Amino acid sequence: MNFDVEYSNYVMESFEFESGRILNNVDVEYWVNGTPKYDNEGNIINAVVYCPTLKGRNSIFAKSHDMIHEAFITDFFFIKITALGAPNSCSPSSSGLKYDFPHYTVKDRVNFKRQFLEEKFNIKKVAGIIGEGVGGFEVYTWASEYPNDVEFIITLNTTFKTYGYRYVMLNVADAIIDSSDDFYVDGYSVSISKLIVVISRLLFVGYFPKNVFEELSNEEIDVLMGDYVDENLFMDIYDFKSRNDCLLEYDVSDKLENIEAKALIMGLSDYFFFNDEKDVLPLKNLIKNSKIALFSEKESFYDEDDYKDIGLEIISFLKQFK
Repeated sequence: MNFDVEYSNYVMESFEFESGRILNNVDVEYWVNGTPKYDNEGNIINAVVYCPTLKGRNSIFAKSHDMIHEAFITDFFFIKITALGAPNSCSPSSSGLKYDFPHYTVKDRVNFKRQFLEEKFNIKKVAGIIGEGVGGFEVYTWASEYPNDVEFIITLNTTFKTYGYRYVMLNVADAIIDSSDDFYVDGYSVSISKLIVVISRLLFVGYFPKNVFEELSNEEIDVLMGDYVDENLFMDIYDFKSRNDCLLEYDVSDKLENIEAKALIMGLSDYFFFNDEKDVLPLKNLIKNSKIALFSEKESFYDEDDYKDIGLEIISFLKQFK
C-alpha cells in the first residue's frame, strides 16, 4: 500500500462504547482503492478491510500491497480505516479529551469500523479482513464476534491474546506512564514528552527479528533506535496510554472456534513479540478452514524481494474469492 495516498474523512453522528459512554461527532479517517461490486439490491459485496499494524511504512504487508492491489484492482474494493483511538480518527488527542477519553476495547475498535462501513458505504458484510501485528487483534475479534460478517481473513505476525513477553512489555510501559505525576495535569509537560522517548526505546526491541539485532553492531543499533525514537516523537502519550490499556486486556482465545471465515495465517519466526509455536501453529486446530504459512527462512526482510513470497502467498489465497 502506498502510504502517501490521500485519505478522506467522515463524521459519524455518535458512537457508543462497550462501557456505555457515548461520543458525538466522531471522526473517521479512511482510504479506498479498487473496484466496488454490487448485488441486485445495490449492496457492495467485495469489500476488503485492512487493519494496519503500528509499523507504518515498515509494515511487512505494506511492502506487498502494491502487487496485491495490482493483481485484484478490479476484483476487490480495498478499504483502510484508521482505528478508534488513533490520531486522525477519534482519539484522546484529536478529541481533546486526553486522559478523560472513554476506555475502549478491541471489540470497540471493531464496532467503530463496522458502524462506519454501514453508515458510509451501506456495507453490512465484508468479503475479507487483513491484519498485521495489533491489526490482527481486530481481525480475530471481528471474525469471532461476528462470524457471519466475513468470508475470509488474512493475518501476519499476530496473536489471539496478550500474554508472556508482550504482556510484560505493555505492563512496563503502563508503569512508566503511571510513574509521571504530570500525566493527569492539563497543559504541556517536559516530563510527559520524555516518557515518549523512554517508551519508544522499550518498544524498539520488537521492531525487527531477533537475528537482525544479533547481526548489527551496537553503533548500528543506536542509529536504528534513534530513527525509531525520532519517528515516535509526534506520538501522543494519551493516545498511547489508551491503546496500551486496550491491548493489555486483549484475549479472544475462547472465541476462536466461532470463526467461520476461511483463514490464511502467516508467521515470521524470530520476532520478540510473536512466536510461531505459540501464536500461529495452534490456530490450525483452533480455526476451521485455516491455512498456515511460515516464512522462517527469511534472514532480514530488509529488501523488496524479501516480501515477494508473502505477496504471492496472499495472491494465491485470494484467487479463490474473485
